[in-house]
Amino acid sequence: MSRKHRINFTDISIIIFITVVSITCLIPFLYMIALSLSSNEAIISQKVALWPVDLTLETYKTILSDVEMLYTLGYTIVLTIGYTLFCMFLTVCAAYPLTKKRLKGRNFLLTLLVFTMYFSGGLIPSYMLVKNLDLMNTMWSLILPGAMSVFNVIILKTFFASLPESLEESASIDGCNELGILIRIVLPLSLPSIATLSLFYAVDRWNGFQDALFYITDKNLYPMQLKLYQIITANQQLDAQQGEGSVGAYIVPESLKAASVMFATVPILVVYPKLQKYFVDGIMTGAIKG
Repeated sequence: MSRKHRINFTDISIIIFITVVSITCLIPFLYMIALSLSSNEAIISQKVALWPVDLTLETYKTILSDVEMLYTLGYTIVLTIGYTLFCMFLTVCAAYPLTKKRLKGRNFLLTLLVFTMYFSGGLIPSYMLVKNLDLMNTMWSLILPGAMSVFNVIILKTFFASLPESLEESASIDGCNELGILIRIVLPLSLPSIATLSLFYAVDRWNGFQDALFYITDKNLYPMQLKLYQIITANQQLDAQQGEGSVGAYIVPESLKAASVMFATVPILVVYPKLQKYFVDGIMTGAIKG
């Protein structure tokens, strides 16, 4: 009986701890929602906490009233999908050969890849390279510079190396070549890892801002984050005019920032549950192998 009570107490303690941590992570998110849905007066008077005060959708109307916003949203989605697929293609092509001991110069190639994790050319050389390659104001300027993460390559290489060699040997005996082994055996078994890395790449591109600020001046090629930045900047200018005595309605920048954060975060929150099952499968697979 004492052991049963001790187990129940442990379970309850874990549940309470996880609940407190979850609430702590949820509070900033709820505050941003409340801020984006509150009126100007409530925000200025600092009455907003975790619940909207004087509920209004004015900030979201300001964002969606821009006729170019829906185009920018669709363009960013296409850019993110294309970037993710291209990056995963390069990551797989780099990680799979590095697991083969018969690859000549494998350690040297891996050393070169790891070297780039610690040393880079810097901001100015990167900008000059993109400019000299005539990639300015093109979608490729947002894809090629960050097309492959060495960290993700190492993760995927480690996962590939953990697969039983007997599977590849059996496929080879049946007449399957290296490409067939990769497509028919290795990749299907690696879906949890591939899904995780794909999410990393997608989130990185969706939230990308600095590279677009440097390389893109054509408004038709603005990604979502840069477009939202311009909306916030324009509204801050209106805020300054209000402070100088100009008349006219305006949106408090804090409210617009919160709405922009929500507008940029919701698509990722929609995608994540679709990939969560692969995370669970990966954990279960690892537990069975252990």
